[in-house]
Amino acid sequence: MAPKDYVSRGKTTAPEKKPAKPSLPWPRLLITAILIGGFGYFLWSINGTAPKEEQSPIKEIAQELDPLPAAPEEQWEFIESLDQQDIEVELPEEVEDGDTRPYIMQCGSFRRETQAEEMRAKLAFSGLEAQVRASNGKNGLWHRVVLGPYDSKRDAERHRHQARKLKIATCQIWRGT
Repeated sequence: MAPKDYVSRGKTTAPEKKPAKPSLPWPRLLITAILIGGFGYFLWSINGTAPKEEQSPIKEIAQELDPLPAAPEEQWEFIESLDQQDIEVELPEEVEDGDTRPYIMQCGSFRRETQAEEMRAKLAFSGLEAQVRASNGKNGLWHRVVLGPYDSKRDAERHRHQARKLKIATCQIWRGT
């Protein structure tokens, strides 16, 4: 079969048919207009036919009752009695666990003494007096940066917060030896 040449065949022009305009649905429009008109007439006819009450029963009851009396002036007795009283506060005694060793705070442990001295100097600039102690352990020689001794843990915590402001967050508080 020979190939067909569809390009050389021209376009066939058929007469175009215009779509017919749909006619208006007159019956629907008429029924809708009648319904809307009937509803409007109904609303107009019931306007004003509701019985009017001259006065509600709540208003009548409120008029029969006596008006509220004036609020009495408040007098507080406790305000006057506070000046005459003495207040005693009992403070709990500090509970001692029998351990009288002082607290120490270690902020670092280094292999090189120069690193320990740098941390000690950083703490000294903020007003904290630290010591570098050398200790021999299983893993060899270590240089510990130690603050203290402190009599109470609260004092040690106060210095720990100062060290945190210097971005030294490795401080730990222990009981001394």
